[in-house]
Amino acid sequence: MGAGPTITSRFLATVRSRPDAVALRRRVGDDYETTTWAQYGDGAARVAAGLLSLGVQRGDRVVLLIENRPEFHLADVGVLVAGATPISIYNSSSPEQIRYLVGHCGARVAIVDDAEHLERILAVRNELPAIEHVVVIDDEAVDAVTRSTGTPVLRWRSLLDHEPVSLEDAAAAARSDELATVIYTSGTTGPPKGVMLDHANVTFTAHSLEQRLAHDPTGYRIVSYLPMAHIAERLVTHYSGIEFGYEVTCVADIRSLGAELTGTKPQLLFGVPRTWEKIHSGIQAVLAVDPSRADVFRHALDLGARVAALHAEGHEPDATLRAEHVQAEAEVLLPVRTLLGLDQLEFAVTAAAPIPVEVLTFFRALGVPLSELYGLSESTGPMTWEPSLVKLGTVGTAIPGMELRLADDGEVLGRGGNIFRGYLDDPVKTTEAVDADGWLHTGDIGTIDDEGYLRIVDRKKELIITAGGKNISPANIEAALKAEPLIGQACVIGDDRPYLVALLVPDPDVVPAWAAAEGIEGASLEEIAAHPGLRAELAREVASANRRFSGVEQVRRFAVLGQEWLSDSEELTPTMKLKRKPIAEKYAAEIESLYTDP
Repeated sequence: MGAGPTITSRFLATVRSRPDAVALRRRVGDDYETTTWAQYGDGAARVAAGLLSLGVQRGDRVVLLIENRPEFHLADVGVLVAGATPISIYNSSSPEQIRYLVGHCGARVAIVDDAEHLERILAVRNELPAIEHVVVIDDEAVDAVTRSTGTPVLRWRSLLDHEPVSLEDAAAAARSDELATVIYTSGTTGPPKGVMLDHANVTFTAHSLEQRLAHDPTGYRIVSYLPMAHIAERLVTHYSGIEFGYEVTCVADIRSLGAELTGTKPQLLFGVPRTWEKIHSGIQAVLAVDPSRADVFRHALDLGARVAALHAEGHEPDATLRAEHVQAEAEVLLPVRTLLGLDQLEFAVTAAAPIPVEVLTFFRALGVPLSELYGLSESTGPMTWEPSLVKLGTVGTAIPGMELRLADDGEVLGRGGNIFRGYLDDPVKTTEAVDADGWLHTGDIGTIDDEGYLRIVDRKKELIITAGGKNISPANIEAALKAEPLIGQACVIGDDRPYLVALLVPDPDVVPAWAAAEGIEGASLEEIAAHPGLRAELAREVASANRRFSGVEQVRRFAVLGQEWLSDSEELTPTMKLKRKPIAEKYAAEIESLYTDP
């Protein structure tokens, strides 16, 4: 056991093969600061030496509260090189959440990046006896906290000042069955669970994804902007970055993603559905003010959709369609992709939640090779993916080396080298998740067609059972609602109720353009949401979405909310999944009125 490849050995191989290539980038003013692979290797080796000097031992845990910046990568790999386990937690974590997560994993050292994160961890440090050292990346944060509290903390550069350890020795000492990280679930149904992943899980998954790619991704440009505490971002940009020598542009503020896309021209881009929905909404908002341009764009998209559908089936368009599409590509589609910074994409992926089929179709018609991936933290990310022969409405086929089947009740089960090693200090829940034969029980209901394509129906625990006993998937209905132009977020309610209702949040990127067209100037989202004209438009959009569903699955009534639902809020997890129970509690009055008011 433990003799296979490790993240540490793969890191050493990439540092050796690509020493002068750029590994990490971040914007500083109008330019980019870069880190080569040789510098990355040296920095990680120095961090490891610094941690060892603090008494960190093999198997210890180090918690990271760091935004998307190059230092995260140096810290994460440095911890691994030292033989310890890096555990990233969400940057938005409150002091109470930090107390639980850091206490649960028993970390001895915490590395944080700025004053805000430092203050949060210091607020509960007295309740974390295992923490021996806190290391801070930003010097200004150290100075401010030292002045105000007198609390001693260590500077990041104090780790880097050490002579680097040997990466060769570290790679030789690492074992594939050692813990590589713990990914904490978002805790929408209870306290977060610690998903234990070892080096073998990570390297297996990276190799499996490589087999799915049409060609060698070495050196791809990629943008890192989602939370590193989530398995998707960790795998796509960090672990895969190590495996394939990516050039990773770190984006600390997701609001600047658009500018970073145009400044990076990524070849691979991962985004949760809301990322793609926001880009889609922005395009729709621009077209809404120029009907003549919208007609030209729609015609080009129609041609693009027809070509994309043929390619997804492995076919080529005939000469006439090809010629029309070439012209539309040159005059309309490519300029739009170039404006968005998406013109050099080889692969585009969405995961973590359902994406409306209309949005997926839109991007594929635009020429963005978007495909849907399905997986969990417990499967080191992906379980299914098909980047080329895409069947809309499915999440692809099992990745190489992965077995997939359905239980008698339709629950999706998976088995392979990517299945996690259990929940940290929770053998009961581990046994509930992985059976004696090694099958992971995902908690998702799905169907598998004759070609092995998986279609997800919904979370097993989130299926709505109406008062009439009908089982309904809210996620499918919510995806259809969000595909409508003016609807940014939707939550469908109906458990033990006579019919379905929905809470709707207008799309803040599209609604202002609608308001301007209606002569409503300078109004806030809350004011626009209360406008009778918007409600009438939303009623038409709900009716449009309803046409896809049977009578019992249709939304009968809805409430319009005037506050945007943001990532990692009362309503959404950090990866934009609905927090259904908190939503039901917060908006109990609005929901009740939809069943009681005439």
